[in-house]
Formats: sequence, structure tokens, C-alpha cells
Amino acid sequence: MTTTYAEAPAAPVNSPARVATASFIGTAIEFYDFYVYATAAALVIGPVFFPSGSGTAQMLAAFITFGIAFLARPLGSALFGHFGDRIGRKSTLVASLLLMGVSTTLIGVLPGYDSIGVWAPILLCLLRFGQGLGLGGEWGGAALLATENAPEGKRAWFGMFPQLGPSIGFLAANGLFLSLAMLLSDEQFRDWGWRIPFLLSAALVLVGLYVRLKLEESPVFAKAVARHERVKMPVVDLFGKYWMPTLLGAAAMVVCYALFYISTVFSL
Repeated sequence: MTTTYAEAPAAPVNSPARVATASFIGTAIEFYDFYVYATAAALVIGPVFFPSGSGTAQMLAAFITFGIAFLARPLGSALFGHFGDRIGRKSTLVASLLLMGVSTTLIGVLPGYDSIGVWAPILLCLLRFGQGLGLGGEWGGAALLATENAPEGKRAWFGMFPQLGPSIGFLAANGLFLSLAMLLSDEQFRDWGWRIPFLLSAALVLVGLYVRLKLEESPVFAKAVARHERVKMPVVDLFGKYWMPTLLGAAAMVVCYALFYISTVFSL
């Protein structure tokens, strides 16, 4: 006697255009948020959020807050990477985009030191930490989104789209600041104009959420769930089996970003 089973319906597949758009637009928006803070740190964050007295101390304090996100980014990648491997790529990418967008928008409405005193830099540091966590989860997740949904033989090509996002985000952030500097007086810019790029993040995040919520789960992850291949602690598995390429990749990125941020933030 034989028993037949109905074949399970095939999981929905994302179109290549939707995958490319979702992976690109998410990194573009999140890096826009990150670069907006970078530019503001070089121009206005110190005088607005730290006590007056020493311009040098204000500048150094602003760069310290900028650096906080780089401490948070590895934690964000571990946190969102863990849940991405446990509950799915789509959910964690939506969460990372929301975290970055909310943190950036709140910086845009955060009162300065003259209004709330020492709470201004404390809250600023917390929101900057949130930006770092969000970006830490974004980039790796976007790369997985692109490559795991790529058509056969096109993984490298689709892996390109998340890497285009940072360039577009950088140009958008600096272009907006340049436009505001040209259109507003110096007093207007320092008083309220610098907040506009931060507030604009709310609208951009809504666009990114709309695109990403239209996605289906990665077929690679869906197959892993069906085969019961998920591990309890993915980060332990990562460093247990692949610690050398992980550290080499991280060290290589230090060279790239050290040069980039010295050129685009510290020199400014």
C-alpha cells in the first residue's frame, strides 16, 4: 500500500527588479542618514549639543559622538545577523531600517544644550548608537537579500546593488547640505536649517519600508527553515568556522573607511 502526499506549493519568488530595488534603496537611505550626521558633526553638532567655552572641545566632542556609531555597528551586525538567521531576512531588514530612520528623525528634533542642558549630549549619544546598530544590521542583510534572491549565475551582479547605495546616500546628504548652505544665511542654517536633512529621513524611510514590505522571504532562508538547518547561535558558528575570513574582511574595511572618513568628515 502506498501513500501519496500533495506536493507543497512553491514559495513565492521575488522578481529580479524588486530585489535589486529593495537592496539598493535600503542601503541608500540608511547611508544617507549616516552621512547626514557625519556632515552635521563637522559643522554644527558641537556648538548645538555641547557647552560653549572652547570651540576645540566642542569639535572633539562632536567627533566622539560620530565615532560612537562605529562601536555600535559590529554589535548591530551581530544582533541583526543573529535574528536574520533565526527569523528571516525580511523582518530584520525592516527593523534595521526603522531603527535608523527613527534615530535620525529624533536627532532632527532633539533640543540643544541651551534648552535641556546635559541631557542633550546624553540623548544625542543614545540616538547615534541607534544609528550605528541600524547600519550594522543593514549592509550585511541587504547583501544577503540581493544574493540569495539572485537568478542563477547572477549572484555577483546582484551583490553590486547594495554597494551602490552608500555612494548615492553620500551624494544626497552632502548635496542637500550644500543646497541649504547656499539658500540660507549662516544664522538660519545653524539655528534650524541643519535639522531639515534629518527630518527628511522620515519620508525616505517610509519609501524604503514600502519597497521592502512588498518582498517575499529569501528562498534560501525558506529552504533552511524547511530542512531544520537553523542554528541556535549563528555568531558562534561564524567565529568557530570562519573566524579568519571574518577578521580579514573587517581589517580590509578599516583601511577603506579610515581614508574615506578622514577625507569627508575630519577634513571638513
